[in-house]
Amino acid sequence: MAHLRGGLAASQRVLRIGDEGGLGVWRVLQSVLSQTVNALVALQLTAQFREVGQAMLGEAQKAFLERADQRFRQSEESAGQSLKSLLQPVHERLARYEEAVGKVEAERRDAFGLLHGQIAAMREGTERVSSEAAKLVNALRNAPKARGRWGEQQLRNVLESCGLSEHADFQTEVSVADGDGGRLRPDVVVKVPGGQSLVIDAKVSLNAYQDAFGAVDEGEKAAHLAAHAAAMKAHVNTLGAKAYWNQFDDTPDYVVMFVPGEHFLAAALDHDADLWDYAFERKVLLATPTNLIAIARTVAAVWRQEKLAGQAREIAALGKELYARMSVMGTHIARVGRNLDQATGAYNAFVGSFESQVLTQAKRFEALDVETGGKEIPTLPVAEQAARPLAKLAAAPSAVNDGE
Repeated sequence: MAHLRGGLAASQRVLRIGDEGGLGVWRVLQSVLSQTVNALVALQLTAQFREVGQAMLGEAQKAFLERADQRFRQSEESAGQSLKSLLQPVHERLARYEEAVGKVEAERRDAFGLLHGQIAAMREGTERVSSEAAKLVNALRNAPKARGRWGEQQLRNVLESCGLSEHADFQTEVSVADGDGGRLRPDVVVKVPGGQSLVIDAKVSLNAYQDAFGAVDEGEKAAHLAAHAAAMKAHVNTLGAKAYWNQFDDTPDYVVMFVPGEHFLAAALDHDADLWDYAFERKVLLATPTNLIAIARTVAAVWRQEKLAGQAREIAALGKELYARMSVMGTHIARVGRNLDQATGAYNAFVGSFESQVLTQAKRFEALDVETGGKEIPTLPVAEQAARPLAKLAAAPSAVNDGE
């Protein structure tokens, strides 16, 4: 600013020196200089105001920001406390939920481990069963005696499941002579009430059946099924030729051929529908576990009825004997009553004789002032009650006789 004022003064001196050259120029320059000075002053004031305004604005902004930050901090703290109080139940519930989920997860892991172990054990068991089943199949295929024992065991299981007991209701492997010097031995002989018997023989045709269902080609399968049906017919012919009904007394004129599997007989009947009639013509009745159960339960029911009838007969005999004994007992009681009446009459006669013959004489001692020691002869009572007769027992025989 001072520099500008110095320059202005120097210009004025120069202009005065050259005043003779032109007063107009001077005035023009003076006006320009005056405007320049005013502009510079205005610029300086504007800069100063700007600085002061910026300083005041910065301080105001700083104060505003500090206060706003303080208010925001206070608001956040109060809002945080309020939000914390509002969210505390949610937090507690979430904590309980997390604990429950953890417990469920632990139980799930334990259960999964247990289930995994059970599945592994089941798989091992299934493998063992498959292995044993394969061994059983091989044994049944390759050993006819094993097939026979398996059929006999299945037959025994069916009979026992229906309530029949071995040695009491049925016998196994009963050996009888066939009349030609040989021996016949049916698998089971079932005892039927009335002294009758029912002969059952188990037959297993397995090889052709397994070959049929293991075949891939339909022609091969049909050929094996034909062989299976032929094997069943061969068993029917064998049983029909044995004629068990001729070797056992009171036996129906047919024998039951037990096939230990529904599918065995069904496969044979599918291939040969006349197999049932063919067997019936030879007095052989084909039976599977299903219809044999019906036969065995019928026999068991008949045995129960026979037992009930026997018990009823025994009860009738006991009742008859009891009635006879009660009749004899009633006779004795009636005799005792009559004897009691006789005893009562004898007692009354004795009392009358005592009072009339003895007591009158004894009373005379009292009249003669004989010392009796303070004792008196009591008056004897007379028995007047008679024995009650057995009217109902006496009327019962007559009623029974009237009923007869």
